[in-house]
Amino acid sequence: MLELRGSGALEKIQKKWMSLAIRFAEQGIKKPAGGPFGAAIVRGKEVIAVAHNTVLRDHDATCHAEVNAIRAASRKLKRFDLSDCVIYSTTEPCPMCFSAIHWAGLRQVIFGTSIEDVQKRGFNELSIPSRTMKRLGQSPVLIKAGFMRKECLALLETWDQQENKKTY
Repeated sequence: MLELRGSGALEKIQKKWMSLAIRFAEQGIKKPAGGPFGAAIVRGKEVIAVAHNTVLRDHDATCHAEVNAIRAASRKLKRFDLSDCVIYSTTEPCPMCFSAIHWAGLRQVIFGTSIEDVQKRGFNELSIPSRTMKRLGQSPVLIKAGFMRKECLALLETWDQQENKKTY
């Protein structure tokens, strides 16, 4: 486990990992593969998996960034139990993604923008926040919301400018 003294050191490391998720989301916007969403799974000081949304490219509604990252991490570690990992997501996980995070045993999710932010852009999101999923499902997953919100919101603003964007 990564242990850091002082919140400044932890915040610096968390910014590094969220910036990685943001870079992958940018790749998803450029391709376009599926939207302005990215996720990174980290164990201690090691990046286990990074992914972006590929719903449009793969013609698969389950290919959200978080699910893609969980699949890649599980393949790499050869196990479904990711309880020693943290996931960074540029946007709040939808109910499907939060459930996958819970089932994978990820100990924490750190995200930037909210479900409401993407709903405003036409994405067909269910209005069930992660905190509600956690509470109703009695999930032990820790949640840190609004992390690097400004930078993650910039992804959505870049998406807004795309001519051939497609929401789902």
